[in-house]
Amino acid sequence: MDAKFGSLFETIGNFFTGGEQIPWCDRDVIAGCEREVAEAANGDSEERKNESIMRLSWALVHSRQKEDIQRGIAMLETSLGNDKSPLHQREKLYLLAVGYYRSNDYGRSRQLVEQCLEIAPDWRQALSLKKIVEDRIAKALTKELQMFVVSMPDGVIGIGITATAVGLIVGGIATALARRS
Repeated sequence: MDAKFGSLFETIGNFFTGGEQIPWCDRDVIAGCEREVAEAANGDSEERKNESIMRLSWALVHSRQKEDIQRGIAMLETSLGNDKSPLHQREKLYLLAVGYYRSNDYGRSRQLVEQCLEIAPDWRQALSLKKIVEDRIAKALTKELQMFVVSMPDGVIGIGITATAVGLIVGGIATALARRS
C-alpha cells in the first residue's frame, strides 16, 4: 500500500516538475514476458511469437537495470530489419529511442525518435519523448559548461579578467585619441 502511494506521489511530482513521463518496468513483469516468449516458441503462430517478443522488448527497455536495457536494445536492433510494416518499424524505433535514452545515449535516442517521427509525424508519444530527450541534452550541455568553468584554474580566469580590463582601457584610450584628432 505504501509503495502505491509512493509511486502515486512520484507520478504527481513528475507531472508538476516536468519530470520524465516514461514508465518503468519491474523484474516480475520482465520474467512474465520471458515466460510468454518461451511458451510462444513452442509451436505458436509467427505473429504470436513476434507480439510476445515485442512485449519483452518493451519491458526490457523500460527496466531500471542497465543489463536489461542493453538486452532490449540488442533484441530490437536485431529485429528492426526483419519487419517491413511501417507501424512495426515505428514501434521498434520508438522503443530503441527509449532504450538509448535510458542508457544515457541521448544523441542516438534523438536520432531514432526523429526517424520514428518521419514515419508518424504526429505521434504524441514520440513527440513527448523527443522533448524529454532534448531537455536532457540541454541539461547535459549546461552541466558540461559549468564543469568546464569550475575546472578552469584560477590563473586562467585571472588572465581572462586582466586581458578584458586591458582591452577596455586600450579601447578607451584609442577612442579618446580618435576624438581629439
